[in-house]
Amino acid sequence: MNKFYSRMLMVIMAMVGLSAHAADSVDANIDRTNPYTLVEVVAQKTFARFEQDKQLIAANPDHLKVIVTEELMPYIDYKYASYKVLGQYLRETTKDERARFVDAFSRYLISTYAQAFTEYTEQKIEFSPAEDFADEKMVNVNVRVIEAGRPDIKLQFRARRLKDGTWKAFDLIAEGISLLASNQSEVTNLIRQQGIEAVIDLLVERTAVSIELAPAEQGK
Repeated sequence: MNKFYSRMLMVIMAMVGLSAHAADSVDANIDRTNPYTLVEVVAQKTFARFEQDKQLIAANPDHLKVIVTEELMPYIDYKYASYKVLGQYLRETTKDERARFVDAFSRYLISTYAQAFTEYTEQKIEFSPAEDFADEKMVNVNVRVIEAGRPDIKLQFRARRLKDGTWKAFDLIAEGISLLASNQSEVTNLIRQQGIEAVIDLLVERTAVSIELAPAEQGK
């Protein structure tokens, strides 16, 4: 994937969201029983919050982490995603290691998405019509990103039905590349070489990095 697509992948991850810290903060007005409307409405709410908090972000870029935590993460199946990333090493971890990894990974996602938010320049996003998902356990929500002077980007957000009938997103596929698969490759390689404690420490280290606004945003 070229630099442009890599950057846009991170932008859309942040805008639409692909955490325990906000799991109880879901909006009761959002229909979580429909994965298609869930993705679209969460995206719209996130855009609105981003515009609303522009001054707060300019004063303190780490406020983007607050937006991600409150607007996006309640609709992400962070635990399922964390376990998928651990892959074959999941069974080799202790209960305590799994809990700490899930927490570290969810916080890492928040920081990653928050930093990606600095690339947001009001691209146009189109959502494909919903399909029949009555008998489905997992669906792909198709999205097209439109930016003047750039090729359209086609994305798929993967969502899964939970036991209570609601849906949460857990993966993003852009240009044939899965976010989970990419993270899994890095994580499993590091676990194999240094162990899970090294992975947890790395995630914590990355999470501690402050958000830096893009030059264009600093001048606003």
